[in-house]
Amino acid sequence: MTRTRPPLPGRLLLLACLLLPLAGHAAAPAPTPWRAGTAVRKLTPPGPVWLAGYANRTAPSAGVDLDLHAKALSLDDGAGGRLVLVTLDLIGITGELRAHVEREGAARFGLRPYEILLNASHTHSGPLIDPARMVVEQIFRRSARPEDVAATEAFAAGLRTTVVELLGASLAAAAPARLEFATARAGFAMNRRRPEAGGAISNNPHPAGPVDHDVPVLRVADADGKTRALVFGYACHNTTLSGNLLSGDYAGHAQRDLEEAYPGATALFVTGAGGDQNPYPRRGVPGQNSEQLARQHGRALANAVHTALAARPRAVTGPLRAALAPALLAYDPLPPAALAAFTPATHTPEVVARARALAAAQARGEISPPLPCAVHVVRLGADVTLVAIAGEVVVDYALRLKRELAGPAAVWIAGYSNEVFGYLPSRRVLAEGGYEAVGANTRLLTHPGPFAADAEDRVVARVHELLRTLSP
Repeated sequence: MTRTRPPLPGRLLLLACLLLPLAGHAAAPAPTPWRAGTAVRKLTPPGPVWLAGYANRTAPSAGVDLDLHAKALSLDDGAGGRLVLVTLDLIGITGELRAHVEREGAARFGLRPYEILLNASHTHSGPLIDPARMVVEQIFRRSARPEDVAATEAFAAGLRTTVVELLGASLAAAAPARLEFATARAGFAMNRRRPEAGGAISNNPHPAGPVDHDVPVLRVADADGKTRALVFGYACHNTTLSGNLLSGDYAGHAQRDLEEAYPGATALFVTGAGGDQNPYPRRGVPGQNSEQLARQHGRALANAVHTALAARPRAVTGPLRAALAPALLAYDPLPPAALAAFTPATHTPEVVARARALAAAQARGEISPPLPCAVHVVRLGADVTLVAIAGEVVVDYALRLKRELAGPAAVWIAGYSNEVFGYLPSRRVLAEGGYEAVGANTRLLTHPGPFAADAEDRVVARVHELLRTLSP
């Protein structure tokens, strides 16, 4: 059999970038004191833009509920180990953005790919960021005006510049620091894959479904003990809001609340493995609208961070070590009948053309090449192990990795990192089917089919492999 080209052109560049740095630098005999720096840039566009996340929007944004931000935290262990974490109040990160940041980070600041970690909050109330997806976002294709297209393209171009500037600004702001880690819990996330009669899976609250309610917190203080940065995570979609206002949703409100509580500090939200988790309630509460609920969930998350800081945080020592490489995920082909259902009556010409090309490739015996799913691991001495995985990672990954990596170091699992290519289902989710397993990734043929059943095992195996490269 012959192999077809990757479905998205940026993937080859991402794969090439990721394959080079399979491991980080060697550990230093004795770490020197930490240095840390922060930088913040506002991402709120100056005018209306088309929002990402929901297919039922037919017009650009109608205002601002909460400003959007990009934030960076640089960490340096004084012994050659460094990392710049960039968090974005956006729906996701494209492979093209990641590749651009890697190139510019290397050229301007000497950063290696494994020293840059990008994470998106996955707010569904932020700008559409991928102009290349215009041909597959059917509502946008049919409804957007020329000025909407121009605004989307301008935002994407400005975003590339902003993220690179953040890298340099956070590195330039580095100063002596102390690090602490703690964990608390927040309870508003709930599994949204509810089993229905006949084996179907609906998108509704499922109280018996798996969840990860941990709220990991990394506190960065200056030499005098004043809080300079709070990095915190939670495994849940940012989908409380469903209107047409720009907002960071609950995560944006949590960051704002923490920055008000700790003047001068930068709060950075890191999205966990929340691909199948929604914030509840989202709507239908008498006397409360979705904006009020987003504020409540944000306050609950901020309160969890306060609780963690009151629960005897542990000092974090070095060295800082990191590694980055892809797990290659194979696809199961869509049946010919499924591809035949993509007709001009139901889809845009671009999607129909993609379906016909896939059908022709299958008829020639070709198979789609695997998708490179970025896996990023960071060790902060023997105190914290952070695993950041690309895609909309479902909660099973967090629960499994926390079991398998349990030990002296706290385990922190993040999704939505470095590239958000769509959903990353687990073996369980693939077996059950439904939106996160098949529907979301194939409804517009952004992927040539569902992932093969061994996707979870491939990702987890890569995590273990990279951690072994970082072992003393």
